[in-house]
Amino acid sequence: MTEYGICATIQLVVVILRKDGGLMYKVNPYRPGAGTSPLYLAGREVDENEVNGMFEALVNKVPVSSVIYSGLRGVGKTVLLNRFQKIAEEKSIFCKYIEVETRQDFISQIVACSQAFLREVSSKEKVKNLLSKALDALKTLVISFDVKNTTFTVSSQERELYTSTSLTQSLTDVFVYMGQTALETDTPICFFIDEIQYMKEEELGSLIAALHRTNQLGYPVMIIGAGLPKIYKMLSDEKTYTERLFRYKEIGSLNQEQTKKAVVEPAIGFGVSYTEDAIDKIYNITKGYPFFIQMLCSIVYEKTNKELIEIQNVDCSIPHFYKALDSGFFKVRYERCSLADKKFIFAMVKCGELPCTISNIATNLHKPVKSISPTRAQLINKGLVYAARYGELDFTVPEFTGFIQRQEDYTKWCSTEA
Repeated sequence: MTEYGICATIQLVVVILRKDGGLMYKVNPYRPGAGTSPLYLAGREVDENEVNGMFEALVNKVPVSSVIYSGLRGVGKTVLLNRFQKIAEEKSIFCKYIEVETRQDFISQIVACSQAFLREVSSKEKVKNLLSKALDALKTLVISFDVKNTTFTVSSQERELYTSTSLTQSLTDVFVYMGQTALETDTPICFFIDEIQYMKEEELGSLIAALHRTNQLGYPVMIIGAGLPKIYKMLSDEKTYTERLFRYKEIGSLNQEQTKKAVVEPAIGFGVSYTEDAIDKIYNITKGYPFFIQMLCSIVYEKTNKELIEIQNVDCSIPHFYKALDSGFFKVRYERCSLADKKFIFAMVKCGELPCTISNIATNLHKPVKSISPTRAQLINKGLVYAARYGELDFTVPEFTGFIQRQEDYTKWCSTEA
């Protein structure tokens, strides 16, 4: 089960009954899921064109900035990274995708990716000396910081020889030697790093420093990263020069025209179309939020057995849409919350309009601001809320307020707090 819960398990093929009583299969062109690419990627053409140009520059040994995408859950950040990786591979750029997890060591992942790159270019005679230096740098990283799950075998003598106390210096050495090798072998590198908000401070600071030094030397290495809105503050808190090292891009909901394309285009190949008022209804319900569009359209398509989908077909599907979200997408987040977390969330919802100030939340909880700060930090670390503006909080998932208002726990809490 993914973070989207049962929402990600909706089938792409449904069985329907023919008029003659037989069965036939109906392919569903919509794909609600965690990072699942839609049949038609709407509203991201500008981003794709920009990254395509950056890859062209990278291939031609022109230094480029790395890019960081931020956005709420379900806006399509992972879908974008996957799309960009395909473009990079088509241009013979060496690339690897890394998903940062709280349970997994990021340095182990970057070591594995670095090893893969060195294997890729190991047959090229002119870089044998560079490869040796890069492997030595990797050994230092592995030995000094207890990196797990690597193919390195290290003797006790090497363990003394390759010991370092600085993660930043060790990772920088790895990046520099890889970058030099990339330049010499005409093999540019792009690492795609998802869920950056889960990186430890030391890891993030070391990665930034390593990338910065590699860029200063003009080596063809870049990173395209993605995460929740909090990552901007995380990056700037680590290093003051990150605003010059990265290009920041916010990924949000689709506008009405983009939503129309996301709804209509996948169904064209299946001989299905929508009336304008049906499309308008889908936009009004989903507010252009990409995951919701895929989810609602998947349900509408599944429950409609005709070639023209009308507004009444959408209306009939809306209760099923909310039920699917409540039992999956929203529920998996809510169930990760402690009792203190839930009360904090209830107090946010009670504010009426989001984002809301931390002082208003404290007032609703009848507590001083200082006493609720640990819960605030915990919810931010869990990826459930984020600082929308200074001193103000919002949910990382659209329409989460409505889900909370539908919960019996919230109703009971409101009655006791009245």
